Amino acid sequence: MGEHVAGEERMRRTFSRQCPHCTRQVTWPDTPTYPFCSERCQLIDLGAWASGAYRIPCEPLEAEEPWLETDDSEGEGETEY
Repeated sequence: MGEHVAGEERMRRTFSRQCPHCTRQVTWPDTPTYPFCSERCQLIDLGAWASGAYRIPCEPLEAEEPWLETDDSEGEGETEY
């Protein structure tokens, strides 16, 4: 029975860290929006991702070749191989 109690204690662990947006202290599993402190911070971060504010710096790609358009109106551009 002692082993079972020790296992339950392990399951009750909490994790604490700073909110990625406002740096307030956040504890899991007490905060449903973890790792964010609130739904507001969660939505601000989502908006930053959606707007492209978070980017990985890289070299620009070389220009790609344009698609070749065909005059084949019957096949709608499909080619048989």
